[in-house]
Amino acid sequence: MTLATSSCTTPCSAAKPPLTLAARLRLHLSAWRQRRQLAKLDARALDDIGLTPSEADAEARRGFWSAPDHWTR
Repeated sequence: MTLATSSCTTPCSAAKPPLTLAARLRLHLSAWRQRRQLAKLDARALDDIGLTPSEADAEARRGFWSAPDHWTR
């Protein structure tokens, strides 16, 4: 078994440059599209990805501007 590690001399989160306006818009559009698709999934498909219908509904109702934090850092 191989173990790979990484260490940053500076904080790893500071390594990414700030997003441009165009990049931020692409991320928000992507979140919007994914949430639209999530809202269309049936209970069986949601079970396959490990979500309950109420969790999927809550995520699908989030606004397009609410992209996950790890997308913007």
